[in-house]
Formats: sequence, C-alpha cells, structure tokens
Amino acid sequence: MPVQAPVDGERKTITALFADIKGSMELMEDLDPEEARAIIDPALQLMMDAVRHYGGHVAQSTGDGIFALFGAPVAHEDHPQRALYAALGMQQGMARYGGRLRLEKGVDLKARVGINTGEVVVRSVQKDESHADYLPVGHSTGLAQRMQTLSAPGAIVVTEHTRKLVEGYFQLKALGPTKVKGLTEPIEVYEVVGLGPLRTRLQLSAHRGLSRSIGREVEMAVLRKALEQAKAGQGQIVAVSGAPGLGK
Repeated sequence: MPVQAPVDGERKTITALFADIKGSMELMEDLDPEEARAIIDPALQLMMDAVRHYGGHVAQSTGDGIFALFGAPVAHEDHPQRALYAALGMQQGMARYGGRLRLEKGVDLKARVGINTGEVVVRSVQKDESHADYLPVGHSTGLAQRMQTLSAPGAIVVTEHTRKLVEGYFQLKALGPTKVKGLTEPIEVYEVVGLGPLRTRLQLSAHRGLSRSIGREVEMAVLRKALEQAKAGQGQIVAVSGAPGLGK
C-alpha cells in the first residue's frame, strides 16, 4: 500500500531525546550477528521502556539507539522533566545490565543520552491502515542529537533551553561554552548528574521567590484560620474563584 500524504503540521514545543549505545559498531564487528543482537536488543528495550514509563513517544528505533519525543503526540506541561526522568531511568537500567554483561561476557556496554527542548512542526504520516509515523521537523531535534554525540558514555547532556525548565528538579553540572556542529557560536551545555531537591511547581516557585499578596488581607486571614482549624483536627474546605489570569 502506498504511503499517504501527511496531514497538516502542528507547531508545538517538545523535548527531544536521543540515546545510543557507545561503541556498538566495534562490539558488533567482533561478534556473530545473532550474538550481537542478543546483547543490543535488551538495551534498546530498556531505553524504550524508560521513555514509555514517563509518557514519552518513541518516534524511531535505530540499530543501536532511539529517538523519542516528550510533549507530543500526548501533551504534558512537564515534558522536560519527564524526559530527564526517563534518561536517568535508562542510564540506571543500562548500568545494571552493563554490569551483568561485563561479568558474563566481558562486554562493556554504555549509553549516551542527549536532550533539547524547543519548537518543532509535528505531523502524522499514515503508513497503512493501522500505523502512522509521528514526525517532528525543526532545528530543536537536531540539537538534541548533537547533545547525544557530546555525551560521554553513561552520561546525559542537555542544552541551556532545557536547563532553564528543569533547574531545581535535577542536579546539573555546567560543561561550559561548547562548539556544536552546525552552529556558528558555542552554546552552554550541561550534564545531568542526579535528582534535585524540588519535586513540584509550587516548590520551584517558592525556591525562586513567591510573589507577595497585595490587598488580600481578609482572604489570607480566612485561609490562615482554615489552616489552623485543620491542624486542630477540624476538616476544612476552601474554594477560591476568580476570572482567568487573576492570579489565583
């Protein structure tokens, strides 16, 4: 059945993730193809499982890696955080799997991950009656792939665009201005080294500094009274209403 024409593209902000197995070509060169596949396939499955666990979409699976999207086709406000959680999950899984391979086969298997957040045009190309490819077009995905090539084995590298959206949720180490193929000027890149102290948007807002409530003394007094009664064991319900954009 011939490929049908793509539907009109939709502009979205997404987080793109590229992951691959470092040195896979050298590994497969020294092994029988069936033996190499038996080693590589579980690693790819680990990557895809981590992406899907956090609501991501595996757009493409290559021979030794994957390309995944967060924020499309299923929209999530926290798609940058989801991408980094998935990246940490796949690296933890790869560390366990790689450790077993070193003991059993003497094979050192590690993954590299690159992530970037930005705008793309996404479109769905219907391949047949039951399958469609969801394809993003834009500079942002290419920059994520560049981050993957900059990543050391076992590491996760992100751009400044992603850092601004996840700082506080994760621990990041600045790698400094870095020359990236295709860009005229060096850009700031960061390595993800672990989870940060914050978990919610409210915690992040408090960390950055909450805005003061002005002219709401009566309302704040009602809230404080309800809080004290709740602490004393008297259940309370408080409803806050107002026009959109009012700052509830």
